Amino acid sequence: MKAQIIVSFGKPEVFQLKEIPKPEIIPGHVLIQVKATSVNPIDTKVRAGVVQAAPEFPAILHGDVAGVVVEGGEGVTKFQVGDEVFGCAGGFKGMASGALAEYMLADANLLAHKPKNITMEEAAALPLVTLTAWEALFNRAKLIPGQAILIHAATGGVGHVAIQLAKWAGAKVYTTASSKEKCEIGAKLGADVTINYREESVQDYIQKYTDGKGFGIVFDTVGGENLDRSFEAASPHGTDLAIAARSTHDLSPLQAKGLSLHVTFLLLKLMNKESRQEYGEILEKVANIVEEGKLHPLLDENIFTFDEVAKAHKYLEAGKHIGKIVLINNW
Repeated sequence: MKAQIIVSFGKPEVFQLKEIPKPEIIPGHVLIQVKATSVNPIDTKVRAGVVQAAPEFPAILHGDVAGVVVEGGEGVTKFQVGDEVFGCAGGFKGMASGALAEYMLADANLLAHKPKNITMEEAAALPLVTLTAWEALFNRAKLIPGQAILIHAATGGVGHVAIQLAKWAGAKVYTTASSKEKCEIGAKLGADVTINYREESVQDYIQKYTDGKGFGIVFDTVGGENLDRSFEAASPHGTDLAIAARSTHDLSPLQAKGLSLHVTFLLLKLMNKESRQEYGEILEKVANIVEEGKLHPLLDENIFTFDEVAKAHKYLEAGKHIGKIVLINNW
């Protein structure tokens, strides 16, 4: 089969198109004919060697996948040949092969049936960002109906899904974005209030929307200096959620306000065989939410093919995309 592989860490040019053996089926797994994948920031970090989570070389990267089951291993009863599936199911240390190939071997516990009302490309955009948002909102923050939450980066991968999941859960959602266009997208996604952070400071908007008290839950999907702004935006005894905390910060605001900081790093559970099953179960719930019309992926207007994976990585790293960057299997 054809596959995009890397044999060393580096810039996007390290990807090489090769002919390699098709994976052999093993118990508890299925073989997927890959239709689409998406690129996430973690994929670029693994490729560059910034995060030590790559499979052994030669490595096939990308966890997100949408495709069709062509073979099932011993013990797999949830899926049948011909089923359309999606999940974040490989491309990292301790997991099976990644999605940048014609066929992908995947742990059945990491997969769910693809929602019937979206395309393969749309399905491939959902798994990692949706699982990340779910973990932060429901497993860490314990979000309940009626709560107010501030979600940063309305049109980001995790941000745009978090808005929709929080609304589905009955929360009042505030979101930030860097332009009028992105604020409009945030409103269409369901946010009750959109905030252009280039026009309003943290103090401006917490005074405007919370009488200066701050938000009980703040979800930072950006990292860096924005994590400091998230501390500032939180109310006393509030909860800060983070997915990008590889940086140094002054934690005195947490002490002064008695804040809780919850960092979500999805790969810890993905790479642990003992904790994988819940992610397939969550994605089955997500599929139902999608089919109910309560969640829909936001795709960037630029769609790439597997032959263009280097271009897709460069595009994501340039930071000019809106929503998720999807790649279609053109082989």
